[in-house]
Formats: sequence, structure tokens, C-alpha cells
Amino acid sequence: MVEAAVAGIAIAMLASMSLLANARFRDERRLPMQWSLTGSVNWTAPRPLALAFTPVLAAVCLSATAAVAVLVQPRPGQEGLVIPALVAAAVTFVGAHALHLWLIARTLRSKS
Repeated sequence: MVEAAVAGIAIAMLASMSLLANARFRDERRLPMQWSLTGSVNWTAPRPLALAFTPVLAAVCLSATAAVAVLVQPRPGQEGLVIPALVAAAVTFVGAHALHLWLIARTLRSKS
């Protein structure tokens, strides 16, 4: 049950981040999705797709991980690692999404 709560909280955080970013970037039709090493934008995506990508990916991955954690018995000695591993995955998704939103904001600021 804790597994589902961890996944649900992370997905809710990601969705909230995207909703706030959608309001912030409402004047932009397309948002950057990838940058080269020089900092130039390689490709963009429509704003709804760009902001939904990470939350949807996280929802699939974290839900599957939580389901496996509930349905499959861990190996002996690894029982205490299930929740920390799920929390680490959730924190990684939140951090990656925060980085993506920060890079978008920085790119749009330098453009104007």
C-alpha cells in the first residue's frame, strides 16, 4: 500500500508541476525538448505534449514498479529495499522534470 502512495504522490507532484508550467508558458506554442552541447535547441514539441511527456512516462513506470512491488515477493534479504528504490525512482523523475522545466524557462528567457 505504501508503494501505491509513493507512486501516487510523485505522479501528483509531476502533474502539478506541468499544470503550473502550462500557465507560465501559455504564450508559447512549442517548447524545447532537447538541447545540443552548445545549448542550442535540437527539437521542440507542442506545449501540451512537452509538458505531459515526463508525467505520463513516470505514471507508467512508477505504477508498474509499485504493482510489481506489491505482487512479487522480493528476494530474501532485499525486503527493506523496495520502498527506498521506489522513492529513488520517484525523486529521479521529479528532478528530471524540474530540470527540463528550468531549461525551458532559461531558453525562453534568452530568446526574448
